[in-house]
Amino acid sequence: MVIEWKTDDDFRSDRPPPKRAAEYVRMSTDHQQYSTDNQATAIRAYAERRGFEIVRTYADEGKSGLQIGGRDSLQQLLIDIDGGNVDFEAVLVYDVSRWGRFQDPDEAAYYELRCKRAGITVHYIAEQFENDGTIGSSIIKTVKRAMAGEYSRELSVKVFAGQCRLISLGYRQGGAPGFGLRRMLVDERGQHKGILARGEHKSIATDRIVLVPGPEEEIATVRDIYRQFVEDCRSERQIADWLNAKGILSDLGRARTRGAVHQILINDKYAGHNVWGRTSFKLKTRHVRNDPSDWIRHDQAFPAIVSQELFEQARRIIAERSKRLTDDDMLALLSEVLKKNGYLSGLIIDEFEDGPSSSAYQSRFGSLLRAYSLVGVTPDHDYRYIEINRELRRMHPSIVRDVIEGVRAAGGTAIQNLEDDTLTINDEITASIVIARCKLTRGGLRRWKIRLDETLRPDLTICVRMDEDNMTAHDFYILPRMTLEESVLRLADHNGLSFDAFRFDALDGLFTLAKRVPFRQAA
Repeated sequence: MVIEWKTDDDFRSDRPPPKRAAEYVRMSTDHQQYSTDNQATAIRAYAERRGFEIVRTYADEGKSGLQIGGRDSLQQLLIDIDGGNVDFEAVLVYDVSRWGRFQDPDEAAYYELRCKRAGITVHYIAEQFENDGTIGSSIIKTVKRAMAGEYSRELSVKVFAGQCRLISLGYRQGGAPGFGLRRMLVDERGQHKGILARGEHKSIATDRIVLVPGPEEEIATVRDIYRQFVEDCRSERQIADWLNAKGILSDLGRARTRGAVHQILINDKYAGHNVWGRTSFKLKTRHVRNDPSDWIRHDQAFPAIVSQELFEQARRIIAERSKRLTDDDMLALLSEVLKKNGYLSGLIIDEFEDGPSSSAYQSRFGSLLRAYSLVGVTPDHDYRYIEINRELRRMHPSIVRDVIEGVRAAGGTAIQNLEDDTLTINDEITASIVIARCKLTRGGLRRWKIRLDETLRPDLTICVRMDEDNMTAHDFYILPRMTLEESVLRLADHNGLSFDAFRFDALDGLFTLAKRVPFRQAA
């Protein structure tokens, strides 16, 4: 006989019916413990304890929380709530970060406010606070939202720094290899493991990818393209027509265009150089075309298909053919491209048969953006940093001279290596000088990004931080090699005692340091 125990509550007829609720779950790719199944299990346990009945599920699987775009289920949830198409009174979410890692905490608050205005409460079931509108919960929730956004920002910084280091070591970071090249999978010791086909990816975290020459027939075609362009003086259009007549398709299986041939002629990878970071798309913001000084390079990273001399000849031909045009002629042609297409891009310019290439505009006017502005196209992003970077590059030689004179005045010797601008101090210490542009955050705080050259490996790196106007030096950091664990440093006004110990308010600090270094007296 089975005895079933019951409590007094089981016999009560006035027990309130469960409250109806919807659950929202989101899984990104950063944490396994945040899988949608685990979130749903925790949410349903919470619902049972609190007297909720789950009547709807909204799930975004494999979606970033940085913005609402692409998160179809969250958008549908808000649409249903705004339209009154709901049969629930609460939304249950695992925690604040699952609602979103928005870079602006107010964006997360706005989406919750839309729910609240419709009479729908949002419950963060794994948080240690009740979302009841009290001052304490509001403060904690705001901090949690900021922390969620900061987590994504810090992760982006770390990932970017890691990618920069891998590029500087010669490894490939994403993107199709291109016609004539292939992606080779290598292990942590650099041993080849096999060619990756299109769509295939590495499955072991310690494996890396390098570019290697492709099939002989493709290599021969690339060399023919360069030979015809340089030696036979054929245009990109003529070469594209020749390739299409022979049925030689691109690596994507498409017919050749003028722009596709032009890209082969200007891409550094055919000369064996690994170049990355031409554009940025950080934290799901707009794509930004970076200044060439910000690109990450590793020359001679893999076997070249064409010689450096042939590659440079092609580059010079592309640059020279626009010199016969005046600035007004080039801008008139650019206006024609704009009128024909409605907007401008490097690819569209390269496809225009009767005009200069995008690289020619960049060379003539300093940047494509400046050329765009001269024909009335205003970018929706602030690109003033390009002009600032150009001014800082012009300033670099004078700072190097000041350092040399200061070391000599302190009784030491300093010799400049003209190939890489490094200094040899007292015949035993190498030093590199890096100038960092100052950038103001939306809140008016100063930030500096310092990019270090992994290939130089100097004993000292002299980091010059500019003031907020980027006109004069704000201060200097003198960093020994052992402190440089990452190729990119991001500095604020205050960076901790352990790091600020290397900071000097004036360049005299370097000369004081030079006095402490044992000098080798000249005979």
